[in-house]
Amino acid sequence: MTAPAARRSSLTQSILPTMLLVLAFLTQSAGAQESGGAMAILGVVENVRIAEEDIVLEARMDTGATSSSLNALNKERFEKDGEDWIRFEIIDPEDEDARITLERPIERIVRIRRHSGDSQERPVVRMEFCIGDQLLSADTSLIDRTALKYQALIGRSHMAGHILVDSGAEHLRAPDCATDDQ
Repeated sequence: MTAPAARRSSLTQSILPTMLLVLAFLTQSAGAQESGGAMAILGVVENVRIAEEDIVLEARMDTGATSSSLNALNKERFEKDGEDWIRFEIIDPEDEDARITLERPIERIVRIRRHSGDSQERPVVRMEFCIGDQLLSADTSLIDRTALKYQALIGRSHMAGHILVDSGAEHLRAPDCATDDQ
């Protein structure tokens, strides 16, 4: 290969990947604009608000998780208006010794197979979270997360099409969703 041909080949190898990344970014931005706006960029840890009860929790934004999960203690299933419901407690984010009781209709029960081979059943409820400036609703599994650092894990079911996660950042946007009375 001649020296000019080698320089062109080297230049192509260094510029081409950058051009492809820019093209991918522009394509994604155009798609986000067509779907109603740009996606929010949030950190791996954010404060999120449980909309119905107006409770703010620190949550892990996990792009590796398909669905979201919420710390749920003292779960009690019951029937209300002919439907299966669940009553559960979360740790009060302002007082770790206190509990807050929540109730939701059960959407379904999922069976999770663990690495050990054991399986675990988890109730799934619909949760509406204010994440950044977006009010997002998705199925959320209820599990005891007290051994984990965060009471809530926000998975792709809540984030898809709305949120991009900056893996090197935390607490980029406080929950600030418009309310009906504004």
